[in-house]
Amino acid sequence: MRNAVPQEIKITKTTTSKITKVDFKNLNFGKVFTDHMFVCDYVNGSWQTPKIIPYGPLTLDPSARVFHYGQAVFEGMKAYKDDRGDTFLFRPDENFIRINKSAERLAIPEFPEEYFFNGLNTLLTLDNEWIKPGFGNSLYIRPFVIATQPSVSASEADEYRFMIICSPAQSYYSGDVSVLVAEKFSRSANGGFGYAKAAGNYAGQFYPTKLAKEQGYQQVIWTDSNTHQYIEEAGTMNVFFRINDTLITAPTSDRILDGITRKSLIALAEKQGYNIDVRPIKVSEIVDAAKNGSLKEIFGAGTAAVVSPVKAFGYQGAHYEIENLENSYASHFKKALMDIQYNKAEDSFGWRVKV
Repeated sequence: MRNAVPQEIKITKTTTSKITKVDFKNLNFGKVFTDHMFVCDYVNGSWQTPKIIPYGPLTLDPSARVFHYGQAVFEGMKAYKDDRGDTFLFRPDENFIRINKSAERLAIPEFPEEYFFNGLNTLLTLDNEWIKPGFGNSLYIRPFVIATQPSVSASEADEYRFMIICSPAQSYYSGDVSVLVAEKFSRSANGGFGYAKAAGNYAGQFYPTKLAKEQGYQQVIWTDSNTHQYIEEAGTMNVFFRINDTLITAPTSDRILDGITRKSLIALAEKQGYNIDVRPIKVSEIVDAAKNGSLKEIFGAGTAAVVSPVKAFGYQGAHYEIENLENSYASHFKKALMDIQYNKAEDSFGWRVKV
């Protein structure tokens, strides 16, 4: 891991580990958590001494502002273990930068770099047995910060809690997914905070996704809020389209999350000589490509799912199936990225960071 300024962390270890009760071959994503968690409170204008304590419930005042005004941001990252038992993170600097970028947009104080990396390193070392080797196995890491000040006054809080919790994981989605292109609902708008990993961004997606599921789709492809003519994201992921042999994805903006997996796939494609086009994408272009057979693939990209192929999409009452390709871009880039993450391939980018 990167060099961090040593920072005292008060460590209270659990007396009884839960690890022997976990079936690591049958994990539901995000439902099982490791023995410990990282906690650091912001009071009186500064971050206090960080702690690592046994994982467990929090006690918060019912008037804590996170419950009333939604000051909450988070990150998603993973730790991987190679065949020799060494543990690695993937581009953790990007997660640190992004959580503070998200926090700034919600008027949350910046979390110190040395606290973040020293705390993360200590936590992963303490719960290292929860990181299982094997391609596809990982430890999902969830840093987050919430407003804890007890007050229902409608303004930013003066007190916060920064935490890191960890969950052993396999794959996020099982199999390919079908998506419904949004015609009415929007994920975010110009001038908003769609680029931030804010809790409210995700809460607003659940109802349109519920409606999509009632029509037989698993996720929603979000479109721009002004015209609903341009594609933005797919579910909780960035989205890529392959038309003939060109890979296309939308540019980031204040509406679209700057996904770490997204930017990594773009860099891989460019390095390997693939045609990659980052530009606005009209829904009509994708529909036309599906009709004339030039649409070869759609796939989502994100930390949890890595790469998730889309087998079909719906739009304006029509349903479009996508042929399953044996040598797909999705499978190629997923393997290339995971080979770097699991220390099975050379990392010419410097993305892999040893814990």
